Amino acid sequence: MVSSLDPVATRHIRRVFARPVQVRGPDGPWEEVREAISRHGSALVHARLDDWLPTDLGDPGLAEWLGHDHARFRRMRHPTVKARFVASRLMLKHTAAAAMGEPARALELAYKLGGRPYLRGHEQLDISLTHTADLLVVGLARRGWIGVDAELSDRQMTGLGTEAQMCTRHELAELAMIPEEARNGALVRLWTLKEAYSKAIGQGLRFRFTEFGFGPQDRQAREVLLPDGSPGTGDEWSFHTCTVQRRYTVSVAVYDAGFGESGDGPDALRVSGGLLAELMTGPSSGGRPGGASAQFTPDT
Repeated sequence: MVSSLDPVATRHIRRVFARPVQVRGPDGPWEEVREAISRHGSALVHARLDDWLPTDLGDPGLAEWLGHDHARFRRMRHPTVKARFVASRLMLKHTAAAAMGEPARALELAYKLGGRPYLRGHEQLDISLTHTADLLVVGLARRGWIGVDAELSDRQMTGLGTEAQMCTRHELAELAMIPEEARNGALVRLWTLKEAYSKAIGQGLRFRFTEFGFGPQDRQAREVLLPDGSPGTGDEWSFHTCTVQRRYTVSVAVYDAGFGESGDGPDALRVSGGLLAELMTGPSSGGRPGGASAQFTPDT
């Protein structure tokens, strides 16, 4: 099932991003994913956890599907964690396989420093993975890099000190002008954008979420902003936020590396020099809602 792009989406957003595609298991629909990759160079794919959950988590056949991840899977003890882990890996492999025309079983996941997954031997297709509650999301990009993040749209973020932990001074000033009833939704959107961007950077850098931002009043982010609200990135970055399955806010960040259709090129640092100077501030003093530090988040 295809979700609609935001009605205020610009021509640029419609060029870079296809409508999100919902897949209901190994049968897809995969043609929509292939079309998105072909026409836009990226794809955003989402699913329900139950649609990808094997009937038997103890099935020996999972070892072949998970490859090197199977040892990690066996060490897990919490049933919910195990379920999300295996379902997300199965979905990721099938989605990437559909985009490349490869057998899903033949794909091998590996991990970079910081936990970011990649497809061994297929680095021309960048991947990102996120999950929350019963939602799984996979992002694919073949012209550069991609990061995705998702949260429940009604997740409580105001009144918890979240703003001071994750917002720049420019964002705080803009948030103060947003009606109180809309402020929580704006914070959820900002959080997913920051997570998506940090995943797309993909270098395992530790930096403060208070040192880069977006426009809280903008329905669609146009660029990363420095703490004072001045531009921190150029046209090579594109961002989109949408609602999927009627209850989740999903943001995606895509970097056009300028390598053309193949996506080949050096896996160099993905942050401009000016913005990098703002971000490289050592261990984070900010934090996630709930107390964890606001830093690079590995795709899990």
